[in-house]
Amino acid sequence: MPQALRGHLAMLLFSVLIAGSFSLGSMTANLVSPLAFTALRFVLAGAIIGAAAFATTGVPRSALTAPWRYILLGATFGAYFVLMFEGLKTAPPVSAAAVFTLTPVLSAGFGWLLLRQVTTPRIALALTIGAAGALWVIFRADTGALMRFDLGRGEAIYFAGCVAHAFYTPLVRKLNRGETATVFSFGVLVAGALLLTLYGWPAIRATGWAALPPVVWITLAYTAVFASAATFVLLQYATLRLPSSKVMAYTYLTPSWVILWEIALGQPAPPPLVAAGVALTAFALVLLLKEEAPGDRKD
Repeated sequence: MPQALRGHLAMLLFSVLIAGSFSLGSMTANLVSPLAFTALRFVLAGAIIGAAAFATTGVPRSALTAPWRYILLGATFGAYFVLMFEGLKTAPPVSAAAVFTLTPVLSAGFGWLLLRQVTTPRIALALTIGAAGALWVIFRADTGALMRFDLGRGEAIYFAGCVAHAFYTPLVRKLNRGETATVFSFGVLVAGALLLTLYGWPAIRATGWAALPPVVWITLAYTAVFASAATFVLLQYATLRLPSSKVMAYTYLTPSWVILWEIALGQPAPPPLVAAGVALTAFALVLLLKEEAPGDRKD
């Protein structure tokens, strides 16, 4: 199987798994400190990935060189998750997922700055269409709110997190020195867990862990195993095989998956006008994949 196709399949699974964290996260965000929750999430995810790394390839001494790489990446991705849960305190899951679809545009910009990856006219068109669909959902199909740029507080907070996520994607490729996706993810998670624990220690101590409702623990288990450990590896794996803009293009599927999650959890489907914006984001993904040819390079 071609390496590029492997990267696409990894990101397809990534989009399915990441969508669940929006619906579950919105049910949990107001019940526990985002800092305390994310610190524990990184610890659990790091333990899972670490066990997988030591059980397979092991962690070579060469992977321990330049540990500042893991610190930078861990801080970047840790900030994304904290801001995501902070934003989900007030932002509806579908709206937050639409904010997430703005990351390909940002990632393409960071990809050029860090890796000099050039965006073709077709990719630029797809990113523009996807961004337009995302904005339509974010402003809930309200042209007046769009013209006033009446952005919700939760969406604004989460957008800052998405900037960190978009920066993280090309940064992985720039800083990776041949480490496998599992080993590199383990280093990032360990660094992120340490930083979050140090910074969030007051919040961790103030949290009444024993009194938290079951939904918090369900969300923690899901996000640690599927939306952290698994997606960390999938993202690292795809980033080393695809351009940054195409890696993040799969975020365009997230609102569609979130809608399905919301319906499965008993929530109503979004109004047709809002759903039209979701359809635009999905169409943007089709444009991006259409350009992919069997012999495409990963530049």
